Amino acid sequence: MKTRTKFLTSLVLILSTILLPSSIWSQIEISHPLKLAEGSVQRIHFETKEIGERNVDIWLPKGYSPQQKYSVLYMHDGQMLYDATTSWNKKSWHVDSTMQQLIDNNIIEQTIVVGIWNSANRHAEYFPQKSFEYMSDSAKNALLLYMPSGALADKYLDFIVHELKPFVDATYSVHTDMRHTHIAGSSMGGLISLYAICQYPNIFGGAGCISTHWIGVLDRNNEIPNALNTYVNNSLPTPKNHKIYFDYGTVGLDANYPEFQHIIDQTLKQHNYDKQSTISLEFVGNDHSEDYWSARLHYMLEFLLTK
Repeated sequence: MKTRTKFLTSLVLILSTILLPSSIWSQIEISHPLKLAEGSVQRIHFETKEIGERNVDIWLPKGYSPQQKYSVLYMHDGQMLYDATTSWNKKSWHVDSTMQQLIDNNIIEQTIVVGIWNSANRHAEYFPQKSFEYMSDSAKNALLLYMPSGALADKYLDFIVHELKPFVDATYSVHTDMRHTHIAGSSMGGLISLYAICQYPNIFGGAGCISTHWIGVLDRNNEIPNALNTYVNNSLPTPKNHKIYFDYGTVGLDANYPEFQHIIDQTLKQHNYDKQSTISLEFVGNDHSEDYWSARLHYMLEFLLTK
């Protein structure tokens, strides 16, 4: 059965090349195989129209079968998701083991994870671009110091929505509708996930925003969080069929977040988000680290992917 599944997946990968000519991609051998607790990972290398070259690590749960349909969770900082031995700081989210445990216990839907690697343009790709419209020039200039190539979030999302998602939908046995498509990340990855569900509410049904970096830069400030809140207030999708998860710590960089998270929470409440459509959890003593994000990952997965 495993050999047949691998053959069918490879066949679909070949057919996708014909069906999706707008993207140049290839499945590549992982030079240092990932140490996974559960499931398997396929690495796809994209030469994108929007953001240059990018690796994407796609995690498949154990027993993945083309005969079954799966939900899809897109996650940012894809290098950090599965194997601590291959990440820059030797930490990871341990997504594979947490996902598989929740699937095995029938708590969440059968789901694949699409881990999109970050790049040297991480800040530019992850900061919500349209929030610039609500900032002074001084705030814009403070942000642009982190973005030598300029703001790139719209191009990054364009890649996900118009190149990566069509590839995933054509290659893997997944549900393609908004109800089964989610996006998540931490820190700047939390910002771009919220931006994604606001910009593409017909694509993403859920967003997971962990330790969301509301201050935008390293120095605490009010103007950038206020601009983000104004953008969110003007752009939120309906709570009738969308879910947004937030959490935050109280130590280190996360100590900057509670005040601004509470403002965002009130904004969602004003747009009729309730406990079925949003949740915002505080974790006292948690710092800005994969160790903590990994430990509380299950809360986000249970909220977004519950059966």
